[in-house]
Amino acid sequence: MSRLFFTIHSQLNSPNLPRILIIRFSSIGDIVLTSPVIRCLKLQLNAEIHFLTKSSFKTIHSANPYIDKIHTIDKKVNEVIPQLKALNFDYVIDLHKNIRSRQVCQKLAAKSFSFNKMNIEKWLLVNLKINRLPDIHIVDRYMETVSNLGVSNDRKGLDYFIPQETILPDEITAISRPFIAFAIGAAHATKRLPTEKIISICKKIKQPIILLGGPSDAEVGAEIEKTAGAHILNLCGKISLHQSALVVQNADSIITHDTGMMHIAAALKKRIISVWGNTIPEFGMTPYLPDNQQNSAIIEVKNLSCRPCSKIGHAVCPKGHFKCMQMIDEEQLVRNLSL
Repeated sequence: MSRLFFTIHSQLNSPNLPRILIIRFSSIGDIVLTSPVIRCLKLQLNAEIHFLTKSSFKTIHSANPYIDKIHTIDKKVNEVIPQLKALNFDYVIDLHKNIRSRQVCQKLAAKSFSFNKMNIEKWLLVNLKINRLPDIHIVDRYMETVSNLGVSNDRKGLDYFIPQETILPDEITAISRPFIAFAIGAAHATKRLPTEKIISICKKIKQPIILLGGPSDAEVGAEIEKTAGAHILNLCGKISLHQSALVVQNADSIITHDTGMMHIAAALKKRIISVWGNTIPEFGMTPYLPDNQQNSAIIEVKNLSCRPCSKIGHAVCPKGHFKCMQMIDEEQLVRNLSL
């Protein structure tokens, strides 16, 4: 074992509990994906866990029992540095690794460990279609960041804790069971199925379908509800993130793009049919279901020379044809709902 491990081990066995700050500013899915690190640090080190994120994402871990305190920023880390310094952290775990997170690490007098984002490997895959990425899920790469602390992956998957006071919206009471949740949104257009494809898919499904999404998806959701049939209930923009998670928890299965709701569904151990457009599973962000991967079906158009065109997404297809979504096999998707 390394000298670093022995040093850390002796510190962790001191009478005072180690105080650890974990950094992940955004976004929904990436923050949910940090949950195994939070849990394992808390349980395996009996540590005091603090989490730093953007204020708009505070609610994601608001009910997480493994976190002792959540700190937030709006724009700049200087908003929170004084209070963080006063806490005298033993370790900082940087799972974001950008300019702001590096500023936090530099300003706090604590040993820091940073996540390897593999930006060069991603650039090679996007721009030259050369795949040098390891076949490792991002959760396992997050866990590698804390391996020098003697922490290992317990393989219990993701966590998403829904506050007890969260209730289902009244509209759901009239929906018969079982129903399908369909998360129709995504931050970037090239990660979303075209509206006409979603309508066509919904018409092929006989079970009730509840549409989930944010305020920006409300108009599209209304169009789908109006066009696809009486078995559709549109809740886009009408309920909170925790309420959406509760809908997913009560659903038979979920159809989703490569988005945060996909990872929330994985945390809730649901049957997931994920649809992939310009991004690809090889980036290592598929539904994380250790020892239960059969509960996930990935729907994509393989062997397109233009995929992936971005590690994140675009407002429009750079090629103009949008084949990665237009060519999605709707029948294959629907078949996977009953597997």
